[in-house]
Amino acid sequence: MRREVSIAVMARAPEPGRAKTRLMPALGATGAARLHAAMTRRALSTIARTGLRATLWCDPGTSHPFFAECARDFGVTLRGQAQGDLGARMLGVFSDAEGPVLLMGSDCPSIDAALLCSCADSLARAEAVFLPTEDGGYGLIGLNRPIPELFSDMPWGTDAVMTTTRKLISQLRVDWLEPAKVWDVDTPADLARLAETGFPIPACED
Repeated sequence: MRREVSIAVMARAPEPGRAKTRLMPALGATGAARLHAAMTRRALSTIARTGLRATLWCDPGTSHPFFAECARDFGVTLRGQAQGDLGARMLGVFSDAEGPVLLMGSDCPSIDAALLCSCADSLARAEAVFLPTEDGGYGLIGLNRPIPELFSDMPWGTDAVMTTTRKLISQLRVDWLEPAKVWDVDTPADLARLAETGFPIPACED
């Protein structure tokens, strides 16, 4: 019997100056943190509509009241992220898993419940699934098993992440699928596009 796919979301505590710092020039530290909290809640609400089991991987640890609210409101399990760089923290999620996992953040508003279900189905046909982003990264990675090579020596935060990943996963002879391309909210220029979706943008309060 095939093991059930679960979904993992990585999120920082919405503390001013620590969350969505690249948006601070437009929103201020407080506004950027508020947007991060709202987008995290939106992602968890989307996941809840899939019916799949979900875990919220929290940084730094699970003690922030925001994470307790998320557990209460969306029924997610809370776990603390591993130490290290982004790759080490992502690998920690897959290494902890007992079955196939879809790992995502909260900054891709175009990922809806139907697309998540499609990604989950993809893991029945391939070892890996990705949702590449328009800026050269990816907004979701799904794996049937941990593949440590995908998380070391990766140019995180650059437009070369997905290209490098494709090259590496081909060398590893791992089959993968890319059901769709998505966009994410990383910079002030992305805020207008987010506003067009009807998502409320916090005012700059700083």
